[in-house]
Amino acid sequence: MTPLQAATRETFWTIGPIGKAAFYWLAAVAVLVFLYGVYARFASYTQGRSDPQDRLSDLPGRVLAATKTVLSNENQYDRDLYAGVMHTFVLWGFLVLVVATAILGFDIDVYRPLTGGSFWVGDFYLAYQFVVDAFGLLFVVGVGMAIYKRYRNREGRLWGKHTSLEDDAFVWTLFLLGVGGFLVQAIGIVGQPERAGETVSFVGMAMAAGFQWAGLTQAGAEAAYGVIWWHHSLLAFAFIAWIPYAKPFHMISSFANVVARDERAGARLPNVPADLDHTNAESIADFTWKELMDGDACTKCGRCSAACPAKAVGRNLDPRDVILDLKAYRESVSDDPVVGARGSGTAATDGGSTVADGGTVPIVADEGGVIASESMESCMACMACMDACPVDIEHLTSFTRLNRQLTDEGAVDSHLQDVFQDVMRTGNTFGESASARGDWADELEFDLADARETEVEYLWYVGDYPSYDDRNKRVARSLARLFEAADVEFGILFDDEKNDGNDVRRIGEEFLYLELAGHHVETFADCEFDSIVCTDPHSYNTMKNEYPEVDFAEFADDPMMPFDREEPWNADGDVDVLHWTQVVEGLVADGRLGLSGDELDYTVTYHDPCHLGRYNDEYEAPRELIRATGATLFEMPRSREDSFCCGGGGGGLWTEHDEEVKPSEERLREAVEDTDAGDAVEKFVVACPMCTTMFEDGRKTGGFEDDLEVVDVAELLIEALEAGR
Repeated sequence: MTPLQAATRETFWTIGPIGKAAFYWLAAVAVLVFLYGVYARFASYTQGRSDPQDRLSDLPGRVLAATKTVLSNENQYDRDLYAGVMHTFVLWGFLVLVVATAILGFDIDVYRPLTGGSFWVGDFYLAYQFVVDAFGLLFVVGVGMAIYKRYRNREGRLWGKHTSLEDDAFVWTLFLLGVGGFLVQAIGIVGQPERAGETVSFVGMAMAAGFQWAGLTQAGAEAAYGVIWWHHSLLAFAFIAWIPYAKPFHMISSFANVVARDERAGARLPNVPADLDHTNAESIADFTWKELMDGDACTKCGRCSAACPAKAVGRNLDPRDVILDLKAYRESVSDDPVVGARGSGTAATDGGSTVADGGTVPIVADEGGVIASESMESCMACMACMDACPVDIEHLTSFTRLNRQLTDEGAVDSHLQDVFQDVMRTGNTFGESASARGDWADELEFDLADARETEVEYLWYVGDYPSYDDRNKRVARSLARLFEAADVEFGILFDDEKNDGNDVRRIGEEFLYLELAGHHVETFADCEFDSIVCTDPHSYNTMKNEYPEVDFAEFADDPMMPFDREEPWNADGDVDVLHWTQVVEGLVADGRLGLSGDELDYTVTYHDPCHLGRYNDEYEAPRELIRATGATLFEMPRSREDSFCCGGGGGGLWTEHDEEVKPSEERLREAVEDTDAGDAVEKFVVACPMCTTMFEDGRKTGGFEDDLEVVDVAELLIEALEAGR
């Protein structure tokens, strides 16, 4: 037998039978502590309420999809190539080392006792050693990259009020485990001359050569090996036992979170029971098991914080802190020793969370709550935090629950109270008469069909701002002229149209949303049409994703909700709900508007509305329409799913905030300064009435009136049509 065929090594070299027995005993203890901790952690989620979404259907498919997401590290690469590479090295290095340890354990404890031989020899052993060295090196490099990223800038997104010693302990433990493994290998090579030809262990051989050059002898290596081996083993056991009790648990909970994700979370808020019981946030027990797991899944990476436009302009909101504040509060009141201890006499006051002996605190309040109400009022419901999160934490679901609590207590901004009253009284956020809802069309050269009386191809839901706001009335008239020019059969609801309810729901007014949804669903049922087309992406989102979720049978006995129907509307998707850009894109493609594609020669940029882009993945239709006019489109650095919110969502359109720079001003600055076209951009193109309103205001307050013009895609198309005549 050649040396290569006989290549192997003694696993417990110099350890002895007593040491070996101690090793197995400690390993068993570590594994048992680990298993109990994992069980207790997951069992603690039963303290939360059942989740209204079906999160565990097709579990094998979910696990497979989550495995692909995690192993590919695709979420980590989003917006941060360095972090993606770093995490890939750490994850794959760690997994290979775990698998390699399991293979060796199987050989020693199962295969050898059963067969009297070993497969850990020869070519297999050499290949094993090479793979372990290669991925072990990637692991150490990855952890080194993490350490560098963490400490090079202590003001970066990795640092915040929840940064603690456990974060340092986690990354340094991983580093010591990686380096320690190579150290054990190198000392073993020096002390065992028969391994001198084991060149496949290239990292260990290099380190061994260094030790020998420094004067380490075979005898010295043999004497030191046991100490270093035990140090590495004890650290590994401690780490295994520690995993469920601190930050390392995210390695498990994050995967579970991805398995349980709702693909339409945020765009479709969870449906609620008829009595609205436990939809608010009076206590931590009101949160669902998925919301509790969100806290454990958070890795404190700060991607949500970095993406949040509210935080970027200085508002009192950090999405990461909200999730971790809720987690810290849950741990402070938990009876489970794994999760936390109640009545310990300690107080957690970081960021306003206060739990003392026998005391309780509100979850969300102006003062003394776990979460400051100002934080929730700052949220724009733009979903940037959720899109940026690599572990699918559903921030907006918890944020809406907190907003419902504020609304239930009457603790919302006075401007929002006025908006609620206007909508309840008149059906719109302007407080204007419902009979005036169609007056915007008086200046058209043709009459609009009444969709309540005439069968139409498209039932056009116009929306509040295009109906009542002077600036957006121009957009509505432009869109009407586009439909007329394309010979589209369309009609509107006139005074039977009310506010769509999307934003009042996200502010927390669930009852009002349900009334509005019920009204529109019953109105739709009395009309004959093929599709619903919306001017506003907010309307498009809620009618497409949320109206079909309302279970009207739940409210059959509720005098506050006198619905005539019991079955959900459009639950099987028979009726298409479309944004107008999707409809008109098809009309342009069919040649029904007669555009040649060279009518205009403007240099423009386009702003992706949150509710059209991030919420519903529609990025191309508006861009295709812009290109159809002949205008040259330059993208802003933050575009598509990375788009920066105008500030109008989540009630931002109706509230004032004390901030040096408004979100709309920051976005316009980006358009003027950061596109490849630079200050050559002439028009800032939008596809959302709320965006139009916010950017027209930002253009004035930010001093951009002479720099560029804010136009809707519909207005750009009408100008192209007129130029082509």
